[in-house]
Amino acid sequence: MANNIMTRATSRQLSFELFEEMLATDTPINESTKEIGYQRNNVFIDITDVGITARRLLDAAHFIVAQEPTTPKVYDVELSYFRWLMRYDSYNYKHLRTVVSEAQKALIQVSASPPGSTSAEDEKWVSVQLIGIVGIDKGRITFAVPEPLIPHIKDPVKSHWLSLRITSAFTLTYARAIYDHVIGYVAEGITEWIEVDVVRGWPGKAASTATEFKYFKRDNLDKAVKQINAVSDIDLSYETRTVSPKSKKIDRIRFRLTRKETAGAIRASLLGAQEIYTTLKNEFGFTEKQFNTISQNRAVWSDERILQAIEYTRAKVDSGQVKKSPGAYLLKAITDGYKLSDADRKMLTVQQQQQEQERAESSAKQLATAAVAASTEAAEERSKTQTVENADLGREAYHKADGKAQKDFMRAFIASAAGKLAIKRVKLNPATIHESEVLAHKDLSFALYSFVFLRTKAKTASKA
Repeated sequence: MANNIMTRATSRQLSFELFEEMLATDTPINESTKEIGYQRNNVFIDITDVGITARRLLDAAHFIVAQEPTTPKVYDVELSYFRWLMRYDSYNYKHLRTVVSEAQKALIQVSASPPGSTSAEDEKWVSVQLIGIVGIDKGRITFAVPEPLIPHIKDPVKSHWLSLRITSAFTLTYARAIYDHVIGYVAEGITEWIEVDVVRGWPGKAASTATEFKYFKRDNLDKAVKQINAVSDIDLSYETRTVSPKSKKIDRIRFRLTRKETAGAIRASLLGAQEIYTTLKNEFGFTEKQFNTISQNRAVWSDERILQAIEYTRAKVDSGQVKKSPGAYLLKAITDGYKLSDADRKMLTVQQQQQEQERAESSAKQLATAAVAASTEAAEERSKTQTVENADLGREAYHKADGKAQKDFMRAFIASAAGKLAIKRVKLNPATIHESEVLAHKDLSFALYSFVFLRTKAKTASKA
């Protein structure tokens, strides 16, 4: 609980600091390069009969409630800060009071009966105002939120990330209504099939009166999708189907959506560092839900804490202790504040040094083996070259000799052990082989000339 109080208090402080920073340049919240928002309960999606500006007012009020560490009877903030949160640029306070009145009429109704069904007398049903008493005085705004809503705003179970930077940019009622209903499906990438009449009725009293789909599509749906794609963090499209294959009446619609790449840049600013965002997304495969958890606790989970958890998780992955889902393991490490101790880091350093030494020894051994092999190969190559040169000298000596000397060389070669072996290798008989056969055969003539070289070399050495 203490952690949650610290998170909300710090988030509110950061949002106010961002407001002061942007106020200096008169920059509206929708043009912020940093994210500001909160985890909104899914029950607040079905808010109807409230205009786009009044909806922004409710967003700003609930954001303040979500960030407040305590639960006061009345919330009190600077009016300029509140106006910035709801992107109310006008100084027409008479109109602002009208917007407040409209927001006070907005209700959230929860029933045990499915929509469109007949409710029984004893069936549970609750209708609650989304904002209560509101007062504006001396540059401050005070407001109350019905007590039954406080737990749902502060500690939502099923929720989605609501970005005030994005929602404050909407000017079309249908764009805001559709965005609210589809943003929870960004992880799946597609909604279920929804009745067209249900989609048409999402804004409540401001709903389209067009009876034919083509007019609703032209006047409301396409314009809303276009604005969502222009100002939000998702790319949205839709597809339709008819009542039956034989019918032309369109009665169902479903939306397809993907998170924009540019949303990553905003999310990176929320995280505080592009490198951290990239690591979480690419190395650990963080999901939208995991990023939302990071966003909600970012004020407490500093860059240092996240980086320490990343270092800790990498060490566990390298040691084989993480068997599945490194992303989930990392999120737990961030949540619980895991980090490597000095002893762990020293142990890893020793292990790394041992591995480097083993790699160095292995590399040296491979180099030595390669050097021996290269030396042997070079020696064999030199030997082959020398043998060829010796045979050439032997050929020269043989052909310079007279006929008697040549016959003596031939008889001695055929009678020698080397000569007999060479002749048998080519499958000839030393006893019957003729001189012409030796001279005509490539391998035998080479062996003969090598033999002659050795004989003449021996005689030359003897004379010397």
